[in-house]
Amino acid sequence: MVPMTIEAMSDHGLWFGFESGSAVRRAAERLGHQLDIGETRIADLAIVAAELTSNLIKHADNGVLLLRPVRRGDQAGVELIAIDSGPGMADLTVSSRDGHSTAGTLGIGLGAIMRQADWFDGYSLPGKGTVLAVQVWPRGPVPEQSWTAALTRPLAGESVSGDGYAVRVVEGRHQVLVSDGLGHGPLAAAATDAALAAFRSAPAASPAVVVQHLHRAMSHTRGAALAVAEVVADAGLLRYAGLGNISAAVVVEGERRRGLVSLPGIAGHQRPVVREYDYAFPSGAALVMHSDGVVDRWQFDDYPGLGSRTPLVMAATLLRDAGLRRDDACVLVARAPQ
Repeated sequence: MVPMTIEAMSDHGLWFGFESGSAVRRAAERLGHQLDIGETRIADLAIVAAELTSNLIKHADNGVLLLRPVRRGDQAGVELIAIDSGPGMADLTVSSRDGHSTAGTLGIGLGAIMRQADWFDGYSLPGKGTVLAVQVWPRGPVPEQSWTAALTRPLAGESVSGDGYAVRVVEGRHQVLVSDGLGHGPLAAAATDAALAAFRSAPAASPAVVVQHLHRAMSHTRGAALAVAEVVADAGLLRYAGLGNISAAVVVEGERRRGLVSLPGIAGHQRPVVREYDYAFPSGAALVMHSDGVVDRWQFDDYPGLGSRTPLVMAATLLRDAGLRRDDACVLVARAPQ
């Protein structure tokens, strides 16, 4: 599945299935040229794309790959996230060594990916599948990974998603937004686009004030369920304000997740009650937010070791296992910024 052309690619990226693995390599090369990462890095990117798709075709069940730009400040690179529900691996480190193979091949795929990529992270569990995330940047220092990451995926058959997310740091406030525009398709996407634009320009204020700002700015749209969270790292605190069916939880490995409260209402319609809640956010905790296109029955205990992975790999793993194909879906994961 390739729901949009490379020329129209947004930062949310392109999802690929695997009727033809060569489509990913060609699209990755074109994106590398558009981002001007350099010919040498584009050649490395082509190897990474080819090896990732080859692994999915040979080993994976229901394998998909997300290709998208990744940005840190004024730098841009290419990110690929391969997701499958295949047999999985007991030890990703062992499986990445050259010569290790479970399919009678030379066993150089994961090793080649790690050598050519500037950044790599993954998570695999026997019987559940594998998530691999890589980034290829222009030559020079590799930017640090972000304190938060998210993925969106449109309803099967749609070219745009009504779900979206945004991240901002304004006057020392680290805030994230997840929005679910009512319905599906372009009108739902327009509602979420309005929420994202209003979020980026909102005053530097608490989540409740920001949600009220979004509500006023979205009156011309069909409206959205949405939530804003702020991580206050030095206080070990999370502030949260939500409207409608956005689910959120604080998770700590080895502990029960703690659900966060969103109030009934639709941003942009009527006059919803907006209330802000504070939650403990200890060292090592992660915030998970998602739309109702992700089933809220996932249990963090089912994923030993996932809490030590990056927000990107955590989000991709939960989207794979809890995301619904009959709805737009968005998952965001955030940690305390360093």
